Amino acid sequence: MDLFEPDDPAPGGNAPEFTVSEISGAVKRAIEGGFGHVRVRGEVGRVSRPGSGHVYLDLKDERATLGAVIWRASVRGLAVQPEEGMEVIATGRLTTFPGASKYQMVIEALAHAGAGALLAMLEKRKAALAAEGLFDAARKRPLPFLPETIGVVTSPSGAVIRDILHRLGERFPRRVLVWPVTVQGPNCAAEVAAAIRGFNAIRPGGPVARPDLLIVARGGGSIEDLWGFNEEIVVRAAAGSAIPLISAVGHETDTTLIDLVADRRAPTPTAAAEMAVPVRLDLLAGLAGLETRRRGALARGFDARRQRLRDLARGLPRPEALLAERVQRLDGLALRLPRALTALARDRRLRLAQGAAGRLTPALLARAVERRREGVAALAARLPRAVEAIVRHGDLRLAQGVAARLTPDLLGRAVARQRERLSRIAGGLDPRRQEREIRRLEERLAARAIRLDRAGPTATREARAGLDALARGLDRAGPARVQAARGVLDGWSRLLLTLGPEATLARGFAIVRDEAGRVLTRAEAVRSARALDIELSDGRVAARPDARPTPRRGRAEPGPGPEQGSLL
Repeated sequence: MDLFEPDDPAPGGNAPEFTVSEISGAVKRAIEGGFGHVRVRGEVGRVSRPGSGHVYLDLKDERATLGAVIWRASVRGLAVQPEEGMEVIATGRLTTFPGASKYQMVIEALAHAGAGALLAMLEKRKAALAAEGLFDAARKRPLPFLPETIGVVTSPSGAVIRDILHRLGERFPRRVLVWPVTVQGPNCAAEVAAAIRGFNAIRPGGPVARPDLLIVARGGGSIEDLWGFNEEIVVRAAAGSAIPLISAVGHETDTTLIDLVADRRAPTPTAAAEMAVPVRLDLLAGLAGLETRRRGALARGFDARRQRLRDLARGLPRPEALLAERVQRLDGLALRLPRALTALARDRRLRLAQGAAGRLTPALLARAVERRREGVAALAARLPRAVEAIVRHGDLRLAQGVAARLTPDLLGRAVARQRERLSRIAGGLDPRRQEREIRRLEERLAARAIRLDRAGPTATREARAGLDALARGLDRAGPARVQAARGVLDGWSRLLLTLGPEATLARGFAIVRDEAGRVLTRAEAVRSARALDIELSDGRVAARPDARPTPRRGRAEPGPGPEQGSLL
């Protein structure tokens, strides 16, 4: 039966009638039966990746476009992930989508369409990444001179890691951390990118040493074998690495995108090891050469400075020439010193005779004593009024106590001591004694002048300073002693004015003595005396102790007060 023959042709017409579903089903069976397994070559156009995980894309050439879908279960197993503009060979089957009246290809496998397509895609990706500035030379960092730890991203089973370790051991042994990865195939790009990010994630100072340098290495191969190092995920991981990175992928003629973004590109893994560390023996030889140059430079510097010192020393004058002028001046000063000392002593002697000795005379002291006496008399005249004021204010007992203690004998002894002291001071101011002192000073000055004549300029300056100080002392000696004598005389004059018996008696007090002349200060002594002698301000009166006064028990009440005789 024909495929499109109707089951029940409509009467009255030759054209068969079909439902939409019948047509769609018939077309689906025809396409899937005729194209159950196909390989299509084309350029990837629009690529869509919805949230379901399926991938929708277009395959196109110059004249037609074929819609395609990759189910989610097949996406993870693709060797090549579709990108717009990529020329690929898709393997799968054709089917229809009745809901949109369209046919499409269900892709099960995807591969690059030859080396030319890969190179075209590589150039396109390279241009896009270069436009972002990932390949700029300004962002490349210098490699550390001697890294402590080196991280290597490569396959642990290949010859690459052995070549790197062997070369490092020959040049300068360092600690090496290996991050094993797959260096080709669909998992290569993801594992390499994860290894670069993993090394950068190690914390400095942690249990695992953080590398100071990274090497991404792989042996040679075809462009398909090295395609994992052209993936954008690897390029961006290398660009974002904070650790300097050396790319050693393939042979010298192989170029991948990681080579362009790395800080340094090595033509082979062995060359990467040579870039990573210097040669230890070369460093030791360089240090030895620098040490030799340092010693030579020091020796030449010392020789040049020693010669310069000798040249400067020849230009200096001799010590004898420097001292000759000063020695001659010292000799001249030594010759002038005796005459200078004699003139100075004569001048000081004259000033002493005219100044201090002339002022310290007995007549001057006598005039000073006379002035003090006049002052004492004036103070004595003012004393009765002061005592009367004390009595008026009720301090009678205080005045009586003072009068009782100031006896004539006590005052007489005090006056005698002061007269003796004034006599000694006056004897010290005798002109003949002052003349003897001046002669003694002159003899001391002459002896000192002789010693200074032998001493030299330094002693001359010291002697002149001593003579000046002695002269100043002589100038101050006379006035100071006179001033001291005046102060002592003033003090005793004030004491005599305050404590003298005459002034006390003039204020209304009396001194009571017994028949033997002893001063009586208590009532019991008055009662036992046979006769009394009462001294008043204008004379003495004899009396007998007939009256028996009663001892006072308290302070007298203010009033007119008894007469002076009642105090006895």
